[in-house]
Amino acid sequence: MESLNILNLDLAQILTYQNFVSMIRFAVLLLFGLPLFYFLSKWARKYATKKFSAQQGMIISKLVLYLGVFIIAFSVLNELGFKLTHLLGAAGIVAVAVGFASQTSVSNIISGLFLIAEQPFQVNDIITVQNITGVVLSIDILSIKIRTFDNKFVRIPNETIIKSDVTNITHFPIRRVDLNVGVAYKEDIGRVRKVLLDIAFKNPLCLNEPEPMVIFQGFGNSSLDLLFVTWAVKTDWLKLKNSLAEEVKKRFDEEGIEIPFPHLSLYSGSMTEPIPIRIEGNRGPISEQKTRLESFA
Repeated sequence: MESLNILNLDLAQILTYQNFVSMIRFAVLLLFGLPLFYFLSKWARKYATKKFSAQQGMIISKLVLYLGVFIIAFSVLNELGFKLTHLLGAAGIVAVAVGFASQTSVSNIISGLFLIAEQPFQVNDIITVQNITGVVLSIDILSIKIRTFDNKFVRIPNETIIKSDVTNITHFPIRRVDLNVGVAYKEDIGRVRKVLLDIAFKNPLCLNEPEPMVIFQGFGNSSLDLLFVTWAVKTDWLKLKNSLAEEVKKRFDEEGIEIPFPHLSLYSGSMTEPIPIRIEGNRGPISEQKTRLESFA
């Protein structure tokens, strides 16, 4: 009997010691493993961003983080006594069930892989998708995140991106600035073109190659319609567009070039003679003024 009691006591001590060691390992994995992989992912993102691009840095960072979480999760479960073979079998069954239940998510994941491989745009690019324009914040497995210019956060599923027309505004290093200009019919188009080109050549943000152009577009209802075309580095596009508009107004005023506005004429039935209307001051009742005005018609 005494030998059995001693054996039970030793067994209890061994189990207690093993549990204690397991708890220590469990704590080390959680307290040190997760922060370690978190900082490794941050470091990998900075290094890959400098070496390659912001998009490649984000992808590598997430791969490091997801791999670390996967390793720690299975290590913790192993310390708790779960058999990895059983877990893998159960995970396979769960994956099949989840795959049938969430076909949309699977489609978004596959679309995300295509986006990462094709790279029609990258992080920090400005894109337009379904009338939504903004800066790309991240390209994730399920969706992309965009910050619009009025500081709104927009999430667009990857499947929508694959099925939609996407315009990458900042893909190329330079952009064209189009400014519609209208002048009066009495103005000399050659003189107006000379003034506009002089404005472009004197603007430090305007590129000389491709060279600026002034294109005559046609005869408008009240103006001669011109298209003032210039080029700028993509980071200076908005500054150039704004400065050109202000400079055109200033120079046209200095040169005496008229910028017309729509006019409206009233006719009494004759094709050439307008209605003789005269506006008088507030002399007399409104009814008398109306009668006096109608008498001219």
